[in-house]
Formats: sequence, C-alpha cells, structure tokens
Amino acid sequence: MADDKVKDKQAQKTDGKNRGKGGPGGGGTPPADDKKITPRAADYSQWYLDIVRRAELAENSDVRGCMVIRPNGYALWENMQRAIDGLFKATGHVNAYFPLFIPKSFFQKEEEMAEGFAKECAVVTHYRLKSKDGKIEVDPEARLEEELIIRPTSETIIWNTYKGWIQSYRDLPVLINQWCNVVRWEMRTRLFLRTAEFLWQEGHTAHATQKEAEEETLRMVNVYRQFAEEWAAMPVLVGPKTEGQKFPGAVYTLCIEALMQDGRALQSGTSHFIGQNFSKAFDVQFTSEEGKREYPWATSWGASTRLIGGLIMTHSDDKGFVAPPRLAPTHVVICLLGKNEQERAPCLAAAERLAASLRALPRDEFYGYQPITVRIDNDFKKTTNERYEEWELRGAPVRVDIGPKDIEKSACVLSRRDMPGKEHKMMGVPLDGAAQRIDALLREIQKNLFDRAKAFRDSHMRTANTYDEFKQMIEEPGFIWAHWDGTRATEDRIQEETKATIRVIPFDGPKEPGKCIVTGQPSERRVVFARAY
Repeated sequence: MADDKVKDKQAQKTDGKNRGKGGPGGGGTPPADDKKITPRAADYSQWYLDIVRRAELAENSDVRGCMVIRPNGYALWENMQRAIDGLFKATGHVNAYFPLFIPKSFFQKEEEMAEGFAKECAVVTHYRLKSKDGKIEVDPEARLEEELIIRPTSETIIWNTYKGWIQSYRDLPVLINQWCNVVRWEMRTRLFLRTAEFLWQEGHTAHATQKEAEEETLRMVNVYRQFAEEWAAMPVLVGPKTEGQKFPGAVYTLCIEALMQDGRALQSGTSHFIGQNFSKAFDVQFTSEEGKREYPWATSWGASTRLIGGLIMTHSDDKGFVAPPRLAPTHVVICLLGKNEQERAPCLAAAERLAASLRALPRDEFYGYQPITVRIDNDFKKTTNERYEEWELRGAPVRVDIGPKDIEKSACVLSRRDMPGKEHKMMGVPLDGAAQRIDALLREIQKNLFDRAKAFRDSHMRTANTYDEFKQMIEEPGFIWAHWDGTRATEDRIQEETKATIRVIPFDGPKEPGKCIVTGQPSERRVVFARAY
C-alpha cells in the first residue's frame, strides 16, 4: 500500500509501439548524439528518460517492464531508505520481512482488494522445469495444488501472520514496516514512475481502537510529507483521496501530491485507514481489557522508487540531474586541474586535505548523521569541460575546482549545481575554512531547491468557477481548485472528458461552500484536480 497502490485510472500513457528498450514507454530511444539531453521544452518525456539513462540512475532490462537500478540510482535509493527508515524508527516502528509468494486463497478473503489487483497479478503455477529434446520447458507434472501470487502488496500474507501474533490487548499495537520488492504487471511502463517490479516500503499496523488507527494513518502521511519537503525538497499537498481514488480494501486513503515541472501531478506516498476489513477477513481477534473478543483496527502505508522519478522531474534541468543535498549520492566533487604531474601534485594534496576536513565535520541531522560524501576527480583522460559536464549531469550539489593558480593563492573555486553558469561561481574561496563554507552552501542549496519548487507549484495553482473555465485551464500545466458535488458519477465524467482526476482534498485548502462546476449541485469545498502520472 504505497503510492502505486491507489489505482489511478488516468495513468500516464506512453507509446505502446516502443515498449521494451525503445521510446518513452520502455526506456527511451537514444538520441543520435548520446551525450545530448533533449530539452524539456522540446520533448519532456524524452528529457526525463535521457536524464535517467545519462545520469546512470537506471536502465531497462531484458525482462519486460523491469529495470536495472544502477549504482548511482541505488545510492540515491539507499539515502532515501535511510532517511525514511529513521523517521519510522522515531515513531516507534520496526522492520520485518514477509514472503514474496502469497497463496491465491488469501486474496479471495478480501474481495475488494482482490478485484482491485486482479489484472496486475503475476501468478506462479509450477515449481519445476525439465529438459526435453535439449530444451528447457515447464514440467506439466509439477503444477502447484494452489497457485501462488507474487506479491503486489502484502496485506493478506501479513494479516494471516498477525493471527498468530495477536491474542490480547497486550499484544497491541503492532507497528511493522517491510522493505521489499513487489510486482504489478503494468502494461505501460516508465523507468521509476511505473514498472512491473519496483522497490518500496510498506507499513502494516494493528491497533486496539479505531481512534488509535486513525491517528496512525494521519501520523504516517505526515511522515511522508516531512520526508518529501525536508529531505527531497518537494512541496506537497496533503489530504484524503476521493472514494473512487482510494486504495482497494481501505476505508479511506490519505496521500501526498507533488507537482512536476510539466504541470502533471505525482502521487508520492499514501497512508490508508483499513478499518477492520483485514482483521475480519483473516479472523484476527484479541481479548480486550474488558475481557471481550474484538477485531483490531488496521492501517497500511507506503512509498516507492517512484520518489526518484519525482526528484528528477521536480529539480532537474536541461544540463542533467539535480540532487537535493540531503539525498545526493555525492555531496561534493573536487576537480583537479593542471597540465602535468608537477602542477597536479600540489592540487591533489590540497584536495585530499579538503576532503578530509569535509568528512570530519560534525555529523548532524541534516546529513542523517552520516559523513559528507566527497569524490576527487583526477580523470585527466577527459577534458576539463567533459568532467564538468559529467558532474553537472550526475547532479553533485557542489563542485570544487583546484588548479595551480588556486594553489598559489591557497584558494579554490566553488560551483553550485542549482545555479549553473559562470555568473554563480564563487572565486578565490580560501582553502582554510572552505569545508565550513561548503557545508553552509549545501544547506543553502537544499533550501533554495525547496523554495524554487514551491514557487513553481504555487504559480501553477488556479481556480475554476465553471466547467468551461476548467476545460480551458486543464490544457495548461498545474493544479486546479474547483467545486465538486461529491459523486462518483461527476468525478468519472470529468476524468472521461478531460483526463483530469481529483488528486487530493487538501487539509489546508479553502473550506468555502459553493456549487459543483459540472452539475451545479451543492459542494462543501473545492478539491484539487490535475492530469497525473
């Protein structure tokens, strides 16, 4: 139950003819010049795929719809895991691991969820291969008595386990998180945003009372908000989904929604109040303090590698990936300059001293109590411009240049990735104290990325008072505030006619009543519409 659990009916469409290793749907057809990044204004979809590929974040595999996450991309995911996991631990949660395979009969116990995921399930039917005429084939005699579902989400297997764990009120609450992979047989895929297999975390909690479970649901969506805004520098709207957009099997779903640079929404994390649906489906009961047999109340919540796609589309530019410092695989790269070994040797010595000073800085909460990561680039097989372009592409927040002329002045040059160009370079920064200056600069970049993304989001929020206004506005990028009568029929009509969905009903949105833009029926408040990934 994560961001991908809520079944967006209006998923981003991609070119079905180019699935596999080509085109926006599969992984992108490499441009004629493989070093070139397609400008956002020319082809946003290709720009995104160019960055994923050229920044060496991920690539397509030979398995349809599955990706290879490359070391640079996986380091980013590890930093995300570390940050999110720290927030989970701070709220009392612990990690566990549950089976990848789920008996088909488990899905039948929760009808709404089974129906919601039925078309996306990968099913194991046999347990053995055999060789015949020099070829490998499935052994027809090795058919399983009961088919196994490769987990699309783990509520069923986990609640079946909880039946043996929960007997008394003393066993509650159960606050469990799992880091794992899941499989959903997506027909149209896009690296990080929508793949058949992806990595995520899924939390599953059990509580003695409805009040505790609903408090947990709200607590965890705010954990996602905190991560998105404070670590990923992605401003988000927070609130419930509509009944039509909630997770199958949930009573209600809370979510965080971000706005990408092309004006589409990205659901970036979800938290679900499950009620007693799964405890009743799996007959999980406990004895209360009053001695009564009761069913626990449940939540589930999750976020996935889709967040990496969100980072790319929130912050990156036509030069490449831009990584928020708190999540960057490499915080600082020190580029050595010099024509020969004689000129380079003192530059290397100065770079090593600066790197040691950076790594020795106090490990505080900003960096997740980890040391600043530093790379020294002395790859003189490439030209200086090639090295600069490579680090711009890979998104290192700060670049330090140290050359012979800098050594003469005991200084260096600082460049910040969020503000490329010579006009933003900091020349003649003394090497003595440079580590502290870089530390301050990393914090400044983090704040600037958030402020810039928030300014973009806020400048692309508009209000529609009529359906005609709405239909004109939806052709432009951004969020639209509009009144809705609360019915599924109106929601479906708007989606069918405009490809826009209700993304979220923000907690902090305006509460003034009005009339639905479509039917004219009473509306309690405005909701947020957008086209979405």
